[in-house]
Amino acid sequence: MSEPLIRYQNVSICQQGLEILEDVNFELNKGEFVYLIGKVGSGKTSFLKTIYGELEIQSGEAEVMGHNMRTIKQKHIPELRRRLGIVFQDFQLLTDRTVHANLEFVLRATGWKNKVDIHMRIEEVLEQVGMSGKGYKMPNELSGGEQQRIVIARAILNKPELILADEPTGNLDVETGHNIVKLLREICAQGSAILMITHNLNMLKDYPGKVFKFENHHIEEMKQQEI
Repeated sequence: MSEPLIRYQNVSICQQGLEILEDVNFELNKGEFVYLIGKVGSGKTSFLKTIYGELEIQSGEAEVMGHNMRTIKQKHIPELRRRLGIVFQDFQLLTDRTVHANLEFVLRATGWKNKVDIHMRIEEVLEQVGMSGKGYKMPNELSGGEQQRIVIARAILNKPELILADEPTGNLDVETGHNIVKLLREICAQGSAILMITHNLNMLKDYPGKVFKFENHHIEEMKQQEI
């Protein structure tokens, strides 16, 4: 059995001096699809932030893809983030350049240099997310669902072992949201683990996965019959 991608043991997470989560025990293995649910303010986004080194962990043991998150040095955080894909609900595409240029920017920032390789990789991911032929468009020419597909394309450029998705369907209509989750499930089936925050509980029934609930400063795995 390979090592888990994430292993948290007895972890406490604080923000601005307040304890948000305590005694967190959590594991995520390669290729798993895991939902995080809970009320607004229950600590879901803060939890994700500790995974990509945005928020420090106060106590306990925490490992993310071989990095000790209690002792990780600032200079090693970019290396960790290059192995992650991050998808947020508010798109965060660069609005002053085309889809192709958005994706090229990320590849060049992560060390890609060869023009042909860059072009081929961009074409590959656009096809994977159902957006072939849209590389020349500006983000504002795309619908919300199309923009979210580009954000997912950006997240998978470097074939991450782990994708963190914070409410990726939050600003989308029901059908578009379902299509985005289907796409994430396909990416998961190809080997990337996915950790997804959602408030849409219908999604859990339509696309089952492991579910962890955030409540009263704790995280607890839910049984299928509780969902």
